[in-house]
Amino acid sequence: MNKPFKFKQFTVNQNQCAMKIGTDSVLLGAWATMDKAPFAILDIGAGTGILSLMLAQRCDAEVIDAIEIDDLAYEQCVDNFETTTWSDRLFCYHADLAEFTEEVDDKYDLIICNPPFYSEDYKSENIQRDLARFQDAMPFNHLLDSVSKLLIEDGTFCTIIPFKEEDNFLNLATTVNLKANKITHIRGNINSDIKRSLIELSFSESEIKTNELVIENARHDYTEAYIKLTQDFYFKM
Repeated sequence: MNKPFKFKQFTVNQNQCAMKIGTDSVLLGAWATMDKAPFAILDIGAGTGILSLMLAQRCDAEVIDAIEIDDLAYEQCVDNFETTTWSDRLFCYHADLAEFTEEVDDKYDLIICNPPFYSEDYKSENIQRDLARFQDAMPFNHLLDSVSKLLIEDGTFCTIIPFKEEDNFLNLATTVNLKANKITHIRGNINSDIKRSLIELSFSESEIKTNELVIENARHDYTEAYIKLTQDFYFKM
């Protein structure tokens, strides 16, 4: 799990990061809307920097800022940014979200976040891993409040959360005037339960576009929809 993760156009080192690259990040980085050709992007809780790197590949945004609170993950993110062809557009701040929101004057066209959440109902002995994984490190209400302050008026926020948290998350979003515009529900295979929700929010109200994405037909037999979404990144797609 500590090996560098090689994508088609960049490599991500992850040996210092508690949370390794997983399907959630790749789904979000490939799914996030680029319709408005963003000038400035913010990646909240960057970890390895995977989301920022995917968006740098996908668009010509001149500013791609990332924030990361964990010391080792921050160092790794900076290193990963420096080894890519897009290093002049990528910058990582070593800060927590509240501090960053308070101090920064800039606003962003697109904000992206793969937030920590409870993927199990217990905590491990690894504090760093728990910090990366569990929602008490970045509660949804704190995340959404910061996003509402950092997003331009016609900006977009994209995230991925557990499906079971979707209703709660959308209710919290309305308290800061953020509304869902697009939701994609993720199933591992056609017979499995919905596990994740990819959600796009903005300050504009519109009819919510909802669809479903199934990742596999069978073990390592990926669906056409998943291949189409991720083929610009994965070698084997």
